[in-house]
Amino acid sequence: MRQRLSINGRDHEVEADGDTPLLYILRDDLGLHGPKFGCGLGQCGACTVIADGAAIRSCQLPLDQAAGRKIVTLDGIGSAAHPHPVQRAFLAEQAAQGGYCTNGMIMGAKALLDSNKQPTDADIRNAPAGN
Repeated sequence: MRQRLSINGRDHEVEADGDTPLLYILRDDLGLHGPKFGCGLGQCGACTVIADGAAIRSCQLPLDQAAGRKIVTLDGIGSAAHPHPVQRAFLAEQAAQGGYCTNGMIMGAKALLDSNKQPTDADIRNAPAGN
């Protein structure tokens, strides 16, 4: 089945079964490698993207539910030459550690700050809780 997706501000048409996880489309069909395959169960956060302003696990979002939503991946928020402010903060604080879960932490932080310009300490602690 053909589906239209809005990823990082660009429209894409993909051919895949409607129950295909968005993560597979992002990585395999569109060549976006910000979201990572971690657990495949929506528990680790490595595959986190922002869909219509909310941080979600792309391994758990079927293609047919992703169609029509505005999806943003780590690849779409900044680059090595021009990192997003959240990415710059992670670099400045050397917050990457192993790096695999960093995608989810950055995307969760970005979604939080996009929706709440003055988060409380509790909001900040809860944002990456799923990673």
